[in-house]
Amino acid sequence: MPGVIHWSMTEPASMNLEPKPMSAFLPPSHAQITDPETPMVDVLGGASRWTIPLHEHGFVALVDSMPRLVPMGQTADQAVVQAARVSYGAGTKKVNEDRGLIRYLLRHEHTTPFEMVEFKFHVSMPIFVARQWIRHRTANVNEYSGRYSVMPDRFYRVGLDAVRKQSPSNRQGGEEVFDGGNAKELKTAQEFVAYLDHVEGLYKKYEELIEQGVSRELARVGLPTSQFTQWYWKCDLHNILRFLKLRLDAHAQQEIRDYAQAMHDLIAPIVPVTMEAWRDYHLESLRLTRLEIEAVADISRGGPGELASDNSRERAEWDAKRQRLGL
Repeated sequence: MPGVIHWSMTEPASMNLEPKPMSAFLPPSHAQITDPETPMVDVLGGASRWTIPLHEHGFVALVDSMPRLVPMGQTADQAVVQAARVSYGAGTKKVNEDRGLIRYLLRHEHTTPFEMVEFKFHVSMPIFVARQWIRHRTANVNEYSGRYSVMPDRFYRVGLDAVRKQSPSNRQGGEEVFDGGNAKELKTAQEFVAYLDHVEGLYKKYEELIEQGVSRELARVGLPTSQFTQWYWKCDLHNILRFLKLRLDAHAQQEIRDYAQAMHDLIAPIVPVTMEAWRDYHLESLRLTRLEIEAVADISRGGPGELASDNSRERAEWDAKRQRLGL
């Protein structure tokens, strides 16, 4: 994709990547071969990858999918339905409508059929994003190695108009930016951008020390988390949806939300029925606790609907839900 920098993973010198003859992909002679009942189509449309650029040096690329081939006129949602219907067994009544079955599965949190679909991504992101991302321990990951290769001269930068303040109520982050029209706040934002310039400037020292013989595995320890890394990340659809539920949330850090949105946009055309149901029942749904249900019942009886809790955070969350519900 124009403007996207693709890094190559370091491969062992002994690997033979020469093209294989077609005969090398024939099944063993004792295998039974079943031809598809209908023509099959590639869910990526024959492309080697779909890439969405992010920030200055980042991207999310979808490089493979399982299934990769689906019957013509269908999507990869078909693999979810296929897996779910195995449970019905011979002689039982089948669910006739695939969309209805997928919505039922998600509505009632029957998760294993969604594990039958997998996606593999190639991602370039700042290290601080990668460290948040790796908290989701349900994927297969292979990251660019600063022990084997020199880390590239690519860093995440923030503009003056995007320097965020620490939230007084959320210890993990902040949404409000410094006011460029306020001299004091502008000065703070300028100091932060200068701070990033300073730590990025240490890359030259990193290069110099490597040239002087310091090992790559040791020289890298002084690099900042604004440095870009990359990895291949493969995960099943069920756990991708759990990742997206957390990382598309308004409370997630903006930078990782950008990556989560790109992942969402890449897989949505491949499993459109699943994504529609997931948005309905999970991403854009509202879950009520026992105390909140009791408060709703109190409102229905004409009461004030106050939450029976002395926890200020619980009460604040209930107030937000009440506002969303129009109560």
